[in-house]
Amino acid sequence: MLPAGGFAPPGICTLKEGMGLENISKVAPPEETAAAAERVPAVRMEGITKTFGPVTANDNVSLDIYNGEILSLLGENGSGKTTLMNMLSGIYYPDAGTISVNGKPVSIRSPKDAFDLHIGMIHQHFKLVNVLTAAENIILGLNEKFRLDLKGVRRSVAEICERYGFEIDPDKKVYDMSVSEKQTLEIVKVLYRGADILILDEPTAVLTPQETQRLFGVMRNMKADGKSIVIITHKLHEVMAISDRVAVLRKGAFVGSIATKDTDPQQLTDMMVGHAVTLNIDRPEPVNIRKCLEVENLSVVDIEGVTKLDSVSFTAYGGEILGVAGVSGSGQKELLEVIAGLQPARPGSSVIYTDMEGRTSSLLGKTPMEIKKLGVHLAFVPEDRLGMGLVGDLDIADNMLIRTYTDGSSMFVDMKKPRRLAEEIVHDFEVVTPGITTPVRKLSGGNVQKVLVGREISGKPSLLMSAYAVRGLDINTSYTIYRLMNEQKQRGAAVIYVGEDLDVLLELCDRILVLCAGKVSGIVDGRNTTKEQVGLMMTHLGLPEEAAE
Repeated sequence: MLPAGGFAPPGICTLKEGMGLENISKVAPPEETAAAAERVPAVRMEGITKTFGPVTANDNVSLDIYNGEILSLLGENGSGKTTLMNMLSGIYYPDAGTISVNGKPVSIRSPKDAFDLHIGMIHQHFKLVNVLTAAENIILGLNEKFRLDLKGVRRSVAEICERYGFEIDPDKKVYDMSVSEKQTLEIVKVLYRGADILILDEPTAVLTPQETQRLFGVMRNMKADGKSIVIITHKLHEVMAISDRVAVLRKGAFVGSIATKDTDPQQLTDMMVGHAVTLNIDRPEPVNIRKCLEVENLSVVDIEGVTKLDSVSFTAYGGEILGVAGVSGSGQKELLEVIAGLQPARPGSSVIYTDMEGRTSSLLGKTPMEIKKLGVHLAFVPEDRLGMGLVGDLDIADNMLIRTYTDGSSMFVDMKKPRRLAEEIVHDFEVVTPGITTPVRKLSGGNVQKVLVGREISGKPSLLMSAYAVRGLDINTSYTIYRLMNEQKQRGAAVIYVGEDLDVLLELCDRILVLCAGKVSGIVDGRNTTKEQVGLMMTHLGLPEEAAE
């Protein structure tokens, strides 16, 4: 069991006074080294190497994971964090290196092998069957010798929940669950299968602050029970709050590890990037703001008759960033897609765009091409990167062409500009790729997002809408995106920024529109509100009438 302050095993990476990043050495205090030498790690990965064609995802990585600790795994996009954990969970098999579990060498060639070794991974995108209940999802895929004993599953689930502090209804259908409930189910599912080593990939990506704190409480309970927990995350404030130790990867290589109590967000960022990075998000005061988009009584019903947006009204101004906060599924996706001409709205809804000269246009009922022909310079970074934003089988250059292929009067497509733009984005955003002719489906999720954001911003829009623009991005690239958003704001564009990190929303946005179950809970000033207040409004527990615009 770890002491409260965290524990530094052998090979810990520390920064002595006066040492720069280039002088980091793998050293540890003698008393910690001696104590750690007596411990057998729950997992030891030595010399792990994994390549995908010409790209080296992991290069001779060695990492120890100990019983009863929470280890944060940090690194920029393309640094190999998820790939490394995918090898531990049986999704990939290393090209070189060895893995030992509880001191014994093992071969993990499938997720089943990982489960047999009591290793379970909770992925960022949940692996659940929507039409089944929680209990049915938990037992799905297990080799039951006799008929399914759902009563026994319910009893086991109740015991797990009582032991660690979970709250879950075994008979609830997945499609009726909130995002937090789905994540809880994924964790319970791997615990039911006997996992002692849990890997959580971006576990708080779509949780409210209150849900995040509940999850952290459960993680601490599991740690106290001797479980080993690895979290892959980009949220440094959460790393400082929950982890005992931090391991850092950079460009596929292991940089080092350090006890959380001995570090801070600035030092961790510098370790990830390799040089000093400023962690302050600028928020210049709005200047010469103008009405750009006026939404009134916007209502949307999906094909199954479910109301996604209910009489939503707000105004977005050129020269400001309007944030949109809400629990996942509160209507953020539908809001942006209606404005972009990708979804119909109910009669009585109104979306009016006003250009720089004061001319107005109604956007409802028009296709994206018709909106473009109106002269509306609209850019949209959708939530679904590959399903809606980019074409996975096309290369980076061809995906640049998607926005411009109708421009010009020639019957021949000009490929020089798309290739030049692709090269600029790869360079400016540091996209990890063999070249601009690489299909985007072969890129990591963060690099796909870089390509998409770069393409949309390159058009110098007057209205820029983004849904989770920094999801999956490392901190260095995220701050680049924030800077680009501010540049669009300062050149007079109206920016609508849908985000999931409330700390970022409060630092970046001038105003924040809060949605709950498709309705507006209120519009608050980003400079004068708190994360707790916004979190309560997201769950309809706040006081929207006091916070409203």
